[in-house]
This record gives sequence, structure tokens and C-alpha cells, in this order.
Amino acid sequence: MTAELSFPRQQARTQRFSLGVPRAFTVAPDGSRVLFLRSASGTDRRTGLWSLDVETGQESPLFDPFADSEELSPEERARRERSREQAAGVVGYATDRAMTVAAFALSGKVHVTDLATGATAELPTPGPVIDPRPDPTGRHVAYAVTAGELRVVGVDGSGDRALAVPDGDEVTWGVAEFIAAEEMDRFRGYWWAPDGERLLAARVDNSPVQRWHIADPANPGRTPAEIAYPAAGTANADVSVSVLGVDGSRVDVDWDRAAFPYLATAHWSAGGPPLLLVQTRDQRTQRVLTVDPDTGATSVLHEETDQDWVDIKPGWPAWTSDGALVRIAAIDGFWRLVVGDEIRTDDSFNVHTVTSVTTEDILVRGHDADSTQIHVFRVRKDGVERLSVGDGVHAIARGGDVTVRVGSGLGHFGAVTEVFRGDSKVCEIASLAETPSITPNVTLLALGERGLRGALLLPTGYVDGKLPVLLDPYGGPHAQRVMQTRNGFTASQWLADQGFAVLVVDGRGTPGRGPAWERAIHFDFAGATLEDQVDGLHAAAEQFPFLDLSRVAIRGWSYGGYLSALAVLRRPDVFRAGIAGAPVTDWRLYDTHYTERYLGHPDERPEVYDANSLIEDASKLSRDLMIIHGLADDNVVAAHTLRLSSALLAAGRPHTVLPLSGVTHMTPQEQVAENLLLLQVDFLKRSLG
Repeated sequence: MTAELSFPRQQARTQRFSLGVPRAFTVAPDGSRVLFLRSASGTDRRTGLWSLDVETGQESPLFDPFADSEELSPEERARRERSREQAAGVVGYATDRAMTVAAFALSGKVHVTDLATGATAELPTPGPVIDPRPDPTGRHVAYAVTAGELRVVGVDGSGDRALAVPDGDEVTWGVAEFIAAEEMDRFRGYWWAPDGERLLAARVDNSPVQRWHIADPANPGRTPAEIAYPAAGTANADVSVSVLGVDGSRVDVDWDRAAFPYLATAHWSAGGPPLLLVQTRDQRTQRVLTVDPDTGATSVLHEETDQDWVDIKPGWPAWTSDGALVRIAAIDGFWRLVVGDEIRTDDSFNVHTVTSVTTEDILVRGHDADSTQIHVFRVRKDGVERLSVGDGVHAIARGGDVTVRVGSGLGHFGAVTEVFRGDSKVCEIASLAETPSITPNVTLLALGERGLRGALLLPTGYVDGKLPVLLDPYGGPHAQRVMQTRNGFTASQWLADQGFAVLVVDGRGTPGRGPAWERAIHFDFAGATLEDQVDGLHAAAEQFPFLDLSRVAIRGWSYGGYLSALAVLRRPDVFRAGIAGAPVTDWRLYDTHYTERYLGHPDERPEVYDANSLIEDASKLSRDLMIIHGLADDNVVAAHTLRLSSALLAAGRPHTVLPLSGVTHMTPQEQVAENLLLLQVDFLKRSLG
């Protein structure tokens, strides 16, 4: 089977063509060099640290881990699972302010690279360690230890000592708790002061959180892994913050943690005092707090409320160098950039991310009128300028007058990484990624009265004749599928080449179209997201009569898996088959921060949870359903699939369950990822005839 179909194996081996792609750019403040991560080829998982000399365009490897074996602690594996990191080697690094040193962890050891000489030293520290970060002055490196300590050591390896030690069996310092990493995109637990003398550090007490156990049924002799999982309606970890001095001092930070228990992020720069962004549990109110690092007292700098929920957007809060607060706010139907009391952007685009802040300007990423694109904008007091050129998805990193601009589009594979000094391009950073063996032919669509963004892919060489239809959505919050980037459609094109018209639709709740669009799913996952898939399908069939509405299937993973199972259960008149990968089937089993944001607290709104659950619909199944789940999944645990399967069995409804032993929410194993595609196609062809 693999000899006949090369693309599934290629996609699995290249981790969806992400290996060999340069990423994680840091530009020196003087614009002299750029640091980045990249693996040696499009099939090599081991990532190294690289440097680019901007003046000459010369790329140099600073640290090559390819000859080393890698040993990961359970804590580091969990950290990578939260960030969806599948590569090996150096998967993250941090530098001082002047970019003279870089620190990273490899096999649980702290490594420090002198960026002037290129020499790398392994520091003699207790381990395994997590997330080492130099202070802004380049004198010390702080790091968390899996035993729960937060420690600091000189960049030369001297003076290693603990700044904070756990005062309980379930206490850790300097590490993001599960809910922060999984749902708030906060992957760190400490922040250096500008002068390198103190840190803001999070103390996490997981003792209030219930314990779940993830077993390995294929190896019954192994002890199940115990995880602290805060399911909807249950207790979260207790998170507090202290100011720790490298001299051993400690000042606890005081705020109303009972009313605002969520620490969304923190910021400490020379522009002003430390900042905390905290939220209420119902996420309808959040505050930006200033911290007095000498006393721990806090003051409310800004508060915002929303009748549905407030949002965490990347890059804020932050200070400008002259002391103005930078934030992103929902104003008059758009996500806008606000600096101090000034609204700096209009309704021409929705701001998504604050990338870089200086006194002169602020760089942001955002969706313009076409939500399938993300562009980079320079925002000044006197106006806004779009920096990215060409249709597609763009990003930027900056240091001094040098910017690294990354752009991908439908017209080429992968991302093009260009380095500019001012407005003049000086060089490119090479991608070593493999080119997919197939080329997607994507038709972008606006569907129905809501103008749903869609993409249609047909079999290569298709001429005429009715085609069965396969919907291939994600369809939920936080993620878009219909983006102008070719690599995002390679798997969909391969599926189309197996004899399907593949339709991808982004409905209400997905990002890119403003606050009201995202909030349309409040209390109503099942109604809004499924309705938009059906409406998108019917609108596409009006434009393309060769779509055979008598043979329609749907597949998806995670939220897309929930949506796929929902579709065959509640709309059997439309869908003849569904493939549900790692689906949430009962939202009471999913985590607090995500689930309660959209559905409320289960004790207060049990009817909402019942209406959005799949379990009660089990007796309605009349179509073919395949459910796939990794048994090692600690995000959407396998209990979701097992409970739905039990309910289907009790109702006498035949279905297929494919358990994946040792697989988490990701499917990195090459053979597993490849054969999953092949088995899905076989199931779809049998189901649709």
C-alpha cells in the first residue's frame, strides 16, 4: 500500500513538511545577526541553533545536536505536547537583551552559547531542567527544575543556587500549569527584570486539581501516568506570583486571586513597572495590574468586561519605551490596537498579534478584509502602513533597523524568509524542507449569506462527472483551515486525488472575522458550527453542480472530530459517513478555561452541556462512523471515545473504533500517521460507494 501511495509516507516523515523550515527568529538589537532554529533536512527531526550574519548573508551552525541522543523528562514531554512541538534537539532558546549569549535545554541539561565565539558549554546544574533563560544583562541564567525548584546560575556555570523551592509535594516554581500552556498560550512561568536582579515567578500548587490516570493498555505492566486535569466545573491549580531576587530575597505579589484566579500572562520591561494580566473564572472580566516589585502591591491599570468573554491576544499587555500601555481591544466590531488612550487602528483590519513595540512604531499582525490572509502592519501615531507584500500569511521579527519577514501563499510551497535592512532586502534564509509530491489546486470560495470562507479541491486531472464530497474542517475556535498557504492543503489534495471533491469551510467561531463572528458560538457549539458546515456544503453545490449531495462524508481531528461525529448523529439527511479523530464527546470531560469560556460552568448551565454533548445522541446514529483516538492523549482523553462507543453499543448502533496505542493528541509516528490516512480513505470509499 505504501509503495503505491507515497504522499502519506512523505507527509508523515516530514511532519507535514515542517522539518527543515527556519523558525524562531531573534534579531540582534544592532541588526548585526539573526538567530534561528532549523533541522538539517526536510526529514531530520533534530533541530539546531543557527546564526545569520546580516552583512554577508552567511549562515553558520552554532550548535548541532545531530550526533547526540536525546533523553526527555516527563515534564519536558508534557511541555512539548502542550506546544504541539514534534521536533527534537534544540526546540527553543532564549537570549539576553544585547544577544551576546543564548541558552537552551537539551536532554534536560542547560547549555549556553557565547554568540561572539560560537562556543557552547553545558553548565553543571541539577536536572532535568526546563526553560532556561538568560537575564537581560547576560550575567545569569534562570531555569526550572523538574523537582519544582526555580534556580539561577552564572553564564560561566558558577554560583548555582535555588531562588525558590517547593513547599509542598504538588508545588512547582517557574513553570506554566496545564491550563495556561494548553489554553492561554502561556508556556513560561517566570519573567526577568530589565536589570537582571529580580524575576517575576509563578508558584503553582496543583493539589486542588483532581487526578486522572492515563494507562497504556498495550503494556499492562506499566503504571498508569497520573495527571492533574482540571475538567470543566472542577478545581484549577492555585497560581500565585512572587518577585524573587538573585540575592535570595522574596516578595509575594498581592491581588484578589479569589476573584481573578487566572494568570494569563506577565510583562516586565524598562517602559514601566511589571504587568500582570489576570482573569475571572467566567472570563467575562480581565484586568491589567501594575506590580510594585518592592512591596508586592498591585494597582488596576486597566479593566475590560464582555457579556460573552474577554480574549487573550498575543503580545499584550506591553509598555512602550515612554510608558504607554499597549493592548488589543474589541471596539466597534473590530480588534483594534490601543496605545494609552489612543485607538491606533481602524476597521480596515482586525489586529491579531503585537509583534514589536518601540517608541516610534508598533508592528502587528492582523487579518484584513480577506480573512484568509494575515498581513504585517507598522502602526505609528500618524497612520498605518502594510509591510507584507503579496497575498498570503505573513509574520515578522525585528531588531534595530533589520526585519525578518516570513511569507507563505498559494503560489509556492513553504514559507519564504527574507531579511531586510530598512526597506531594502539584503538576503534570504534558506528552507531545507522537502517539496510535497503533489500540488494542491485550490479554489477559494465565499459561501452563502454569511460569506463563509471555503476552499474546494478536486482530483488532479478531473474533467467531468459527479463527485462524492468530503468535508475536511476544523471548524472551531482558535484555528482557521481556509488560509492562503499552499502547504495547508496538501493532505486535502491527496484526499481529493482518491476520488473526492474535498470542501474545507471555516464557520462561525473561527478567527479572522472580528469579535462578533467569534462570539456567535457562545453556549452553542453544536448549533452554529454544524449549521455553517451544512450551509457551506449546499452553497458550494449551487456553484458546482457536479458535487454529489447524495454521497457526502466529513472528517476531522480534535474539534473537527467532534464536529464530524456531531454531523452524522444530528444530520444524517446530509452526511452518510463521518471520521471523528480525538473527538470531545462530553464537554464535562474537557478542561476548565476552554470549555467554561464558551459553554459556561456546568453546574450553572447543565442544559448547555447536555445540548452540546454527543453521548445523548448515540441512539440516533444511522450512518457510518469511525472514531480514532490516541490512548496516551492527555488533552482530549480516550474516555471521550470510550464513553461514546459504550453509548452506541448500548443503543445497538454499529460503529468503528480505532485505538492508537501510545499515541497522544498528536500522531508523530511515521507509520501511524501514514496508515491513518490510508485507512480513512478505505473507510470512506466503502461508506460512500
